[in-house]
Amino acid sequence: MPIDAARAVAAEPRSTTITWDHKDIQLYHLGVGAGRPATDPDELRYTLESRLHVLPSFATVAGAGTGVVGALSVPGLDFDLAAVLHGSQRVELHRPIPVKGTATSTTRVAAVYDKGKAAILVLRTEAADDDGPLWTNDSQIFVRGEGGFGGERGPSTRTAPPERTPDRTVERAVREDAALLYRLSGDWNPLHADPESAKLAGFDRPILHGLCTYGMTLKAVVDTLLDGDVTRVRSYTARFAGVVLPGETLRIRMWRGDDGRVRVTVAAVERDDAPVLADTLVETL
Repeated sequence: MPIDAARAVAAEPRSTTITWDHKDIQLYHLGVGAGRPATDPDELRYTLESRLHVLPSFATVAGAGTGVVGALSVPGLDFDLAAVLHGSQRVELHRPIPVKGTATSTTRVAAVYDKGKAAILVLRTEAADDDGPLWTNDSQIFVRGEGGFGGERGPSTRTAPPERTPDRTVERAVREDAALLYRLSGDWNPLHADPESAKLAGFDRPILHGLCTYGMTLKAVVDTLLDGDVTRVRSYTARFAGVVLPGETLRIRMWRGDDGRVRVTVAAVERDDAPVLADTLVETL
């Protein structure tokens, strides 16, 4: 059955209560590479409960990402989940994420775009607690073979980096067990842990979660250009352009703009700078 875009967008939002505390924050931070070196005062902000702050990309795993999964089953969406790819992610922060919290997370299909041979779903998750809005997540989901239903193509979101030398370039090693650690924050897809599942999906071995690369990149920007201050992040957007294998090295190039925006590219060093994140933008306060 083809996608019924109007029906999907009109479907009732799905709400759930999510909770988290310092253990969830610390586990997420370790999953995106924090704690190396373990006694570095700058790293202790990510790992020691008495000094803890929250990397804004934690919003993508709060509540184990259950809202996005549930939104794929709303009326108007009927397709094989094997055809689904995570295309891009945007997080907008309304205020700093507390170390401990309870919030209502509400997810809906915000838009459906027709790319011809594929469809793009925009799944919007909004989280709020008793003090008001906390964050808004937009996940763009690419569904192969589900285009051609006559819908709008949608806006272009390409963000080319400046044609000059980056202001900063850093390299971040991905742990061999990074995917095993990151999946404990809620993404249990065996593609990231089981060699047989990876082979069925066309990979020689398990690959890293795209959202793990996403978190590692934001941490590098915060630590390198924002003086380690997570509260300066207003929003963060990235498109998933390629896979990362555990054990590889990320080369993260950053361009600081006068408008408070940081443009970023991320590539895999060992594969001749193969792109893994593109159209990446951090908006700062």
